[in-house]
Amino acid sequence: MVEVLFEDIFRVERLNPDDKKLFDKVTRIEARSERFDMFMHLDINSELYPLKVGQKFALLLVPTLNPDGTPDTGYYVQNNRSLAENFEYVMYGKLYRVSEGSGREKAEINISFGGLLMMLKGEPSQFNKFELDQRLFLLMRKV
Repeated sequence: MVEVLFEDIFRVERLNPDDKKLFDKVTRIEARSERFDMFMHLDINSELYPLKVGQKFALLLVPTLNPDGTPDTGYYVQNNRSLAENFEYVMYGKLYRVSEGSGREKAEINISFGGLLMMLKGEPSQFNKFELDQRLFLLMRKV
């Protein structure tokens, strides 16, 4: 069974905060999760996966797409089952910053998906499974 590092449902609160849109096909979404009250900024290819304010989506962060949890080989095999089959939008990236919170301060992780960035902020206990330089898959589907 694959180890799910983080899973929650998010609601889009704003698109392109601060009215900054640097690239035509990229939108930065600002969203908050329902279960863990996490705050997120996420850059997505809005041509491939458009989202609107108020829309909800499920988000998963996993180290592999193999349902049995075996490490990803880096090669795509068409006949193999994949977690990606149940999602609409998938990105692969690297965790490049971990800021551990203490007391009332929120913890934060930053992941780069080939230049599309994600910042996830919340309770430090939600980030116990994350490590610097960890390779991750982000999976999304609208709910």
